[in-house]
Amino acid sequence: MIMEGDGMENTQDLAPKWEFVADTVMGGVSQGAVTTGHVHGRPATRLTGRISLANNGGFVQMATDLSPDGTARNVSNWHGLALDLRGNGESYELRLRTDQLTRPWQSFRTTFTAPPDWTTLRFPFADVTPHRTDIPFDPAHLRRIGIIAIGREFHADVAVSALRLFR
Repeated sequence: MIMEGDGMENTQDLAPKWEFVADTVMGGVSQGAVTTGHVHGRPATRLTGRISLANNGGFVQMATDLSPDGTARNVSNWHGLALDLRGNGESYELRLRTDQLTRPWQSFRTTFTAPPDWTTLRFPFADVTPHRTDIPFDPAHLRRIGIIAIGREFHADVAVSALRLFR
């Protein structure tokens, strides 16, 4: 992950339609929401929630498909993702899914700390790590992007005002 200021060149804005997902799909009891509005002076989408490890739970997430129909998009001409975000200083994961993954627990991921001020974080595709799969990450098959608060009891609060591809 690389931190940058404003004015990134050679980028393409994405128009995410973030949706909320929680461990309740597996019987967990974490609670949260994804909301859209102004966050500290910027229009943004915000993930908030309380992560609970009870009942084998432990996550809340905001995620978006790259294509409206959920199919993959070839982004192999790009080096990675850039997000303008801010949060509560907690650790989160950026998770990527490709159409090559067949199980819901498989992903490609990297961690980051959500800074208290608006910051642009760049996530090179070369830095994502496969999780519970032997398949290497292939940006020609990128389908879904998620920001997840997971693995420990804490209060999640992270907002994203822009999502871009960068070269």
